Amino acid sequence: MAGGKMSARQKMINLMYLVFIAMLAMNMSKEVLSAFGFMNEKLSENNISTIEKNNEAYANLATKASEQTAKFGELNKQAQSIKKYSDDFYGYIADLKTKMTSDIEDKKDYESMDKTEFLDVYFFKGDGYTENGKEFLDKINNYRTNVIGVLGEDSKFTPILRDRFTTDPVVNSKTGATVEWLKARFEGFPLVASLTSLTQMQADVRNTEADIVNSLLGGKLEESLSLNNYKGIVALDKNAYFAGEKVTGKIVLGRYDATMVPDNVVLNGRDYDNIQSGQVIVDMPAGNVGSHDIKGKITFTQNGEPVEVPFESSYSVIPEPSNAVVSADKMNVVYRGLENPISVSLPGVGDNNLNVSAAGGSLSGSRGKYILKPGNGKVVTINVGAKLSSGKTVNSKATFRIKDLPAAVGLVRNQSGTVRMPKAGLGNSPITAGYEDFDFDLKVKVTGFKIKIPGQLTIIVNGDRLTAAAKQKLNRAKRGDQINIYDIKATANGVPIKKVFPVNIELTN
Repeated sequence: MAGGKMSARQKMINLMYLVFIAMLAMNMSKEVLSAFGFMNEKLSENNISTIEKNNEAYANLATKASEQTAKFGELNKQAQSIKKYSDDFYGYIADLKTKMTSDIEDKKDYESMDKTEFLDVYFFKGDGYTENGKEFLDKINNYRTNVIGVLGEDSKFTPILRDRFTTDPVVNSKTGATVEWLKARFEGFPLVASLTSLTQMQADVRNTEADIVNSLLGGKLEESLSLNNYKGIVALDKNAYFAGEKVTGKIVLGRYDATMVPDNVVLNGRDYDNIQSGQVIVDMPAGNVGSHDIKGKITFTQNGEPVEVPFESSYSVIPEPSNAVVSADKMNVVYRGLENPISVSLPGVGDNNLNVSAAGGSLSGSRGKYILKPGNGKVVTINVGAKLSSGKTVNSKATFRIKDLPAAVGLVRNQSGTVRMPKAGLGNSPITAGYEDFDFDLKVKVTGFKIKIPGQLTIIVNGDRLTAAAKQKLNRAKRGDQINIYDIKATANGVPIKKVFPVNIELTN
């Protein structure tokens, strides 16, 4: 088409070709404008969806903050600050977009949005910026700075925020020239293109919110679920075992979270409030010897609803040793006719779970403390039976020799052996008997005795005092005479004493 002399017909063809090219270019321009418009619609729809998801995330975080303030309270404050900054910036852009299309009747007539005048006038003035243009730049910079201020410079979102909301100059890839950001992005662009760019900026705001809030929430949950917060716990089926018995139980992972404080704890049927650093501190009396349960429930609030977590365990109480047990092998003795105190226990078994009986005597009492009265034989056997927590039955026995009461000693004025006293004193003093270094508390009663006065026949006395006949013969005794009281008959707690040693009296007048 270029060069050579063209005929009128050729000129006409060339002119028609140029018109065709112009029309084709015009159609392409309209398609591009429509494409920007459709992109703007899709971005707007996505923004609405993102806003809904963000609101759910904010609400979820606020709920968790009310339930577990120590863990989520500070995160919720950060999230609310970010939400405020985001809403303000998003709303500013929305107002700007409304101004841009205020004189367009059909908001979807994208092919008519090819003019550049609005933002060229609104943002730019000569080589500089209008107050509106400066405000727009300030809004972007302030949003970026404020959000980074909430998260901290070391946040992983800081570089993302600086990249998404940068206002740094742009380098032209073709010419290498540096162009100020606002001019490179908005000067001379069709209205629909600028409108789409602003909608994209709104999308960046909402996506940034979503990334940050989900990361705050998910990061805290991931942190709490980290294996560093777990500890191996040995959970035995019981806390006391006998020799030869199998130790059974399980080892589990338990998570300790100082910020997870329960709303309520019930321990063994009662409200319990000893809670420290998210842990229920067990501090209670052990109770009587035997097996005891620890059970109850811990209540938390989750998503506004109470959630109960039950717990159950058990432990055994065994007698606490206070002294070493030392037994004399030949001293397993009980005394006939007396109430012999007997203590019975079995480590790890409560006294109320013991079955105790006696062969060769009678047994009374309960809960480990008994009274044994031996029979007429030579031995008595204590039989002990119990059913252990393992289900095993234990039977044991202890055999005691039965002895009669040991010999007592005759007493006058609580003195034994040879007692010096006047005749009058002997005549008025009762004859008694007793034991030295005998552990039983006995009531000894003398029922009779014989008295021998020098030069006189032996006199038999019934009771514990000299009779008139005995006193009459006593009056014949002289100073220095030895009066012998022997064959003393006595009982201890009503039981006859087989032997009582005699007592002698040396008269002093």
